[in-house]
Amino acid sequence: MELHILLLFMILAAIIAIEIKDLLSSVIAIGSAGFALCLAFLILKAPDLAITQLVVEILCLIILIRATIRKDLPLIIEGRWFFNTISTLIFIAAFLLFAYYALKELPSFGHPMMSVVKKYLEEGTSKTGAVNLVTSVILDFRAYDTLAEATVLFTAVIGIMAVLRRKGRKEISEKDEY
Repeated sequence: MELHILLLFMILAAIIAIEIKDLLSSVIAIGSAGFALCLAFLILKAPDLAITQLVVEILCLIILIRATIRKDLPLIIEGRWFFNTISTLIFIAAFLLFAYYALKELPSFGHPMMSVVKKYLEEGTSKTGAVNLVTSVILDFRAYDTLAEATVLFTAVIGIMAVLRRKGRKEISEKDEY
């Protein structure tokens, strides 16, 4: 049930991001859809994906807000600050409500609820020969998943560097001589 509500929220946020007139509100709407996706990963019992999504979402949101804040401030200029404040509070309240329900469903610390986790704990060190159980799980049992997460983070960093790079070319007199 919570997953369906989150999916509807993501669809609604995406439609708002497309249809809204100013860029800053669009960035905030798409950011809320990304945070809802993070909560959906938590509901689906994938905390590693949720953490990766959260890191990428925060980095992208900061960069996009920085890019749009200089260009587009019609809601502040037009005096619609009340609408901005109320809509922001509604988004924050909805996010906290979904986060509460998602985090309430997680098992208590130290109590694995999936059979795979029990197998990792019982046979992890003997099958891999690693001294550290966390390392054996990350690098042996879930190596492809870890590689995919590292690729996502690397791609996000490259995207951020591409957004933040200086535009234009150096003049001939400005080039470094070797």
